[in-house]
Amino acid sequence: MPASPSTARAINDRLALQLLQQHGPLTATQLKTLTGLSRPTVADLVERLQGAGLIHVVGESGAVRRGPNAKLYGIVADRAHLAALDVRTGSVSVVVADLLGATLAEATLPIADGTGTGPAVDQAVALLERTAREAGSVPLHSVGIGAPGLIDPASGELRDSSGLPAWHRSLVRVLQQRLPATVLVENETNLAAVAEHRAGAALDRETFVLIWLGQGIGAAVMLDGKLRQGASGGAGEIGFLPVPGVAGLPSAVDCEGGFFSLAGSAAVRELAARHGIAGEGPTEA
Repeated sequence: MPASPSTARAINDRLALQLLQQHGPLTATQLKTLTGLSRPTVADLVERLQGAGLIHVVGESGAVRRGPNAKLYGIVADRAHLAALDVRTGSVSVVVADLLGATLAEATLPIADGTGTGPAVDQAVALLERTAREAGSVPLHSVGIGAPGLIDPASGELRDSSGLPAWHRSLVRVLQQRLPATVLVENETNLAAVAEHRAGAALDRETFVLIWLGQGIGAAVMLDGKLRQGASGGAGEIGFLPVPGVAGLPSAVDCEGGFFSLAGSAAVRELAARHGIAGEGPTEA
């Protein structure tokens, strides 16, 4: 069934904005080449996006060329702001950026062990709100949260896992209730894989696995350029794999007894201590 005209326009607009975000300012001719759309369709979407205040003319291509075909269009970076939260077991960090990814403000706040769920959530929310104000009066469009633990692919919620503070799950719910912005949460290892694929070591790789080693142990699976979380959200949770040489078996919420018990930071420090090698304290998850 063909898309309706309004749906087709929305798809074309989204594609054009993604290309402008990824490749920087582009002419209408370059947008036509990259999208495969006709010249009239590109002209319409450029007019539509300009009218919505999402793109504007930022210059002209070449030193000699002039006229409509030479105009370079770019995203209006300060039309909205984006926020990212890195949620740790004992801290939360916030970065606020414009639509082109330029960092506008950032802050980190430790959350002391034993802090109650309510106070911990209040501190994290206050940090986000304060950092957003420091970045300017532009509204937040989206908030992305990276956290340890499993994400339910059906609900998009952070699942309950042993060893993780209860305020992690509450923070996501509170932000979704209090902010007009879209709030998304994803496993931190999966987000690291997306970052490496877009701008890091896996920039030229469509299929790879990223291994995460720290207090916990996990992996992210990227196949054909798409993150694969699995039906349960645990496709990369190799720490839960049952292995010989450990006592017991991991459960659905506790990886003790799995590969984590052999390769996690605590197991490595214990092995080092048995061989007379002193190690530092546990790293934060």
